[in-house]
Amino acid sequence: QLQLVESGGGLVQAGGALRISCAAPGRTFSTVAIGCFRQDPGKEREFVARISWTGGTTYYTDSVKGRFTISKDNAKNMVDLQMNSLKPEDTAVYYCAGTQRGYYSDAADFDYWGQGTRVTVSS
Repeated sequence: QLQLVESGGGLVQAGGALRISCAAPGRTFSTVAIGCFRQDPGKEREFVARISWTGGTTYYTDSVKGRFTISKDNAKNMVDLQMNSLKPEDTAVYYCAGTQRGYYSDAADFDYWGQGTRVTVSS
């Protein structure tokens, strides 16, 4: 069982920046691909970004391309989601999720989930 712990998030004004970090205490990330998802109350969970287990391949949803960057440091067992130029519509609880499957695309392919951290962007 892989336990994921998010940190970061918070409250920021529109146009500002925040970073969310995801770690797995005592476990290695080297064979785990990580995805970031977000969900606002009353809305469906939405895919944000994902990064391969090597860190060499990333993918973003269109609404965050050019603003968000996901990175992975296997030596530190850490994944970061740097969020720049934040917009009020980015407000949500952000979750990191892990998978060791060979193919992954949506939330159902990720088996391990963090507790989530809230991001609030004020206008």
